[in-house]
Amino acid sequence: MSVSEAPRGFIPLVFEERTAEEMSDRASRFYDLMRRRRTVRDFTDRPVPADIIQHALLTAGSAPSGAHRQPWHFVVVTDTAKKAEIREAAEREEREFYGRRASKEWLEALAPLGTDPNKPFLTTAPVLIAVFLKRFTLVEDPNGGAPTRLKNYYTTESVGIATGFLIAALHNAGLATLTHTPSPMRFLNALLDRPRHERPYLLLVAGYPAPDANVPVLERYTLDELATFV
Repeated sequence: MSVSEAPRGFIPLVFEERTAEEMSDRASRFYDLMRRRRTVRDFTDRPVPADIIQHALLTAGSAPSGAHRQPWHFVVVTDTAKKAEIREAAEREEREFYGRRASKEWLEALAPLGTDPNKPFLTTAPVLIAVFLKRFTLVEDPNGGAPTRLKNYYTTESVGIATGFLIAALHNAGLATLTHTPSPMRFLNALLDRPRHERPYLLLVAGYPAPDANVPVLERYTLDELATFV
């Protein structure tokens, strides 16, 4: 269905009801899977089968969105030269960030993670997925007239949910990921030929972790710390 077409009526919900025991087991097993997800900064250049990325993107596209406007676009980058261009531009912004833009407090918060302006993963990892947020959508006129501009709603929330789906789908498939947000990221519009009304939201790095990859020792909130039940 195109964005310009409003949903026509309703259809019965396809819902598979499960027993309480099945639900508990699935919830527990999914948590066990996701708690092992870690952000990785050391990747191999081993290629990733295209269908894995395609299915993960379709999963991301199944996310809910404001007024069902689906205000996202994903650009998959596997070309070596294009990844090198992205790395060069990203590291330029990162040097500015670490050298001038970031506050002392921010740098101190990052210090335990061991990050710096160098981003070799942008060229080593086999796949980069640039996530763009569409503030509005242009619908082409079939008669050749000016396109119609449709405002999108709850764009930040919608794209955030879709990105979460994407990360979970890639982890479920057996890939490691890294969320990278050089600031500003407008260079991605030029390098990836995306229109100005699309805002770069996040650069997701995906692939197989290097055999010697290390991750920081982190503690996550307990249930009592992260949730309140009333």
